[in-house]
Amino acid sequence: MTNKYPSIASLVPHDAPMILIDNIVDTDEKTIHCQVFVTADSPFFDSQSNAIGAWVGIEYMAQTVAAWSGYQHFLKQQVSPIGFLLGVRRYDTQSDLFHQGEIIDIYAEKLMESEGMGAFSCQIKCKNKQLASAQLNVFVPNNQQLETMLKGKDND
Repeated sequence: MTNKYPSIASLVPHDAPMILIDNIVDTDEKTIHCQVFVTADSPFFDSQSNAIGAWVGIEYMAQTVAAWSGYQHFLKQQVSPIGFLLGVRRYDTQSDLFHQGEIIDIYAEKLMESEGMGAFSCQIKCKNKQLASAQLNVFVPNNQQLETMLKGKDND
C-alpha cells in the first residue's frame, strides 16, 4: 500500500535520526493522525525494558503538529516552516512505556490558530486504548520574526 501523503522527512524540519514519527495516516484542515512503529531501532528505545519511555510522547505529539503544519504548507506549494513548541499543558499518561512491536497512533486537533500562535489537543493511542493526552501550544514565526530571532542569536 502506498501512502498518499509526502514523507514525514519532507514535512518536518528535522534531520535523521530525530524524525521520530513514521507516517501520516490521515489529515485535513484541522486534524492529523500519524503513527510510530516501536522497534529496537527507534530513537530513545531502551533495550532493558524493550520499550520507549512515555515522556517521548510529548515529542511524538509535537512532530505530529509539525507534520500537520508542513502538510498545510505543502498543499500551498510552500516550504515547511520552522516552529517552536512553547508549552505542554496537562500531559497525562496512562502508561509509562510504549512497547516494542506496538503501533502508536498520534492524533492532533487544531483548537485555535492566530498570528503564528496555535493550540492543539493531542492524544496517543494504541489499539484504540488511550495512552496519553495533552494540549500543545506552538508558535510558527513569520520570515521577519524568524530573521530577527536568528540575528539576536548571532549577537550573543
